[in-house]
Amino acid sequence: MVELILVRHADAGDALAWSGPDADRPLSRKGQRQAERLAALIARQRTTPDALISSPKARAEQTAAILGEALRLEVRLHDGLAGPLSIEILAAILADNGDPHRPILVGHDPDFSDLASELVGSAITLKKGSLARIDIEAPFGAGEGVLRWLVPPEVVAR
Repeated sequence: MVELILVRHADAGDALAWSGPDADRPLSRKGQRQAERLAALIARQRTTPDALISSPKARAEQTAAILGEALRLEVRLHDGLAGPLSIEILAAILADNGDPHRPILVGHDPDFSDLASELVGSAITLKKGSLARIDIEAPFGAGEGVLRWLVPPEVVAR
């Protein structure tokens, strides 16, 4: 059983107000606080994640760095989390990282909402700074995952 935690990167502000390459757009102060609260929430759970894998885009990598510091996990970057995702790409990302049983993946939308929806067979939306935990047996199949948590950012205690 894989206890997969998908974390959509925290708030990065208005993309239209950013003048640099989109991949370099950093977290806002609001996003930093969101990531800190997510880290505290995950740290309070009874199960300890065994891998932290992030998109290399700045806002995801910064979100993952905050999680990694709180959870004492090394952040591993994977280009597969920066673009369109599928069940096959998910399996490859996990295989590239030693097939962890409790991984946290940090990435983007619409990719994470689409992937979560495909895994559980129902429409799921992950807002910025939210997380979803999906339990699923390998090899992964569409509709075979069980949604255990869907935590929007406004629910995480301040």
